[in-house]
Amino acid sequence: MREENEITDWFREYHNDIYNFLIYYTGGMDVEDLVQETFVKAVRNIHKFKGDSNPRTWLISIARNVAIDESRKRRKEEMKRNRLLQFSVSAKVTDLPEEIVGLSETKAELYKAIRTLKQSYYDVLMFRGINELSVQETAQAVKIK
Repeated sequence: MREENEITDWFREYHNDIYNFLIYYTGGMDVEDLVQETFVKAVRNIHKFKGDSNPRTWLISIARNVAIDESRKRRKEEMKRNRLLQFSVSAKVTDLPEEIVGLSETKAELYKAIRTLKQSYYDVLMFRGINELSVQETAQAVKIK
């Protein structure tokens, strides 16, 4: 019962943080399912939370893993589609996040450049620059000791 109340409190307190993190991390606005999946995984794994870190950091770490899993799944699906459409001249796959988020041209260029970073660098940039986590919280979120 205590764990259920704890997750409910965390949801109220950190939902917006997780939502905003996932928007920046994924480059898309449609992240409600990822937020929900984050909290579902948190409920399933609350027994693993030792209290060594801030609950927000723990939840963001889960959200990051959920986003990575979703990205891999979408990449696989996109590769399948591309194989099916490789002979079709009209097939055009777009993955420009600025169309989704509505960023200005300068911000869009910056976003595209950031997306080319190595995954671990990108993660640190998102945690530190966007979510304003401390160095220690960032290290915990990406499991750097």
